[in-house]
Amino acid sequence: MADAGARGTRALTWRAWAAFWALGVIWGIPYFFIRIAVEEVSPFVVAWSRLTIAALILLPIAWHRGALRPLRPHLTAVCAFAIVEFAVPFSAISFGERWISSSITGILIAGTPLTVVFMARCFGMDEHLGWRRVLGLLLGLGGVMALLGFGAVSGAQGWAGVGCMVLATIGYATGPLIIQRHLHGLESIGPIAASLTVASLTLLLPAALTWPQRWPSAVTLSSLAVLGLLCSAVAMLLMFYLVRAAGASRAVIITYINPAVATLLGLGLLHEHLGPAGVIAFAIILIGSFLSTHQPVRG
Repeated sequence: MADAGARGTRALTWRAWAAFWALGVIWGIPYFFIRIAVEEVSPFVVAWSRLTIAALILLPIAWHRGALRPLRPHLTAVCAFAIVEFAVPFSAISFGERWISSSITGILIAGTPLTVVFMARCFGMDEHLGWRRVLGLLLGLGGVMALLGFGAVSGAQGWAGVGCMVLATIGYATGPLIIQRHLHGLESIGPIAASLTVASLTLLLPAALTWPQRWPSAVTLSSLAVLGLLCSAVAMLLMFYLVRAAGASRAVIITYINPAVATLLGLGLLHEHLGPAGVIAFAIILIGSFLSTHQPVRG
């Protein structure tokens, strides 16, 4: 983006700040609604419903803006992005939340920035790792180990849930790297809308095979609607606006707000228990993520 340097020093408008805080909250609440939905419908149905609703909203917008036509030479990258950023993480998180709390889920997903730094080298992006970033990586890893080692997770099913979150985190970290390597320069809404559609089609059969025998309750249907409309479609539109208004380096700071929202919702409304050790581990993970990904703005 030509004006990226100018954005680095320009003060954010009130609209950009509103989008920032709105997106931070919106992307912190999916774990709460997923936890509610998986009580009545399968994880595949939860993931497919969310993807389909978002695709039905964003695909016409992308078509109207002509953002789909430039995707033909990049279909392989779009399909790969659909699998690693949407189909696998959405399904894995829905499966994992049957066995671990939504607050633990949000905290584990907060490790995504750490995973991006680790995986960047696999994509040929050899970023310089100074002492600050190395310290951040070590702190983040230590925080995750502390979270898992102080009784926050127990039993075979609990560790299976952790495995699901690790899989989701790897997917969330791989998606942006695919964009940076193969989809850079395209209008964002085109690859996102197309990827949501591909991911929806990918999960159509698993969702159909696990479709509930009875119609879900109004609470579950409302949760699915919120996940698709607010947490996916509206969130993506807000992200497009925020990246344009503030730049990608500022937009990524949202990652540090989401798990706090998820944790507060889990503790306050679902009566989940985290404990002092979990809170400390949570803080260490966020500090580590910030140090490992933060880059000073250069004039």
